[in-house]
Amino acid sequence: MNTQSQQLLESALSLPESDRAEIAASLIHSLDTESDEDADAAWAAEIQRRVESIDNGQVNLIPWDDVMREMRDRRHG
Repeated sequence: MNTQSQQLLESALSLPESDRAEIAASLIHSLDTESDEDADAAWAAEIQRRVESIDNGQVNLIPWDDVMREMRDRRHG
């Protein structure tokens, strides 16, 4: 990283969190120039497949409270 970039980073890091988040999102967005035209259709198909598997009883849903309890248990022990 050159001196100008380092100075810019230091200035950005002194900003409030919300401003830093906006800058970070803008920078990431500027790097994401490639677009997969089939991605939206693929995600829509995957979502539909998952909804159908739930509706058909092919998967067992776990209540959110149970998931959170299990994660806390794993974290603490």
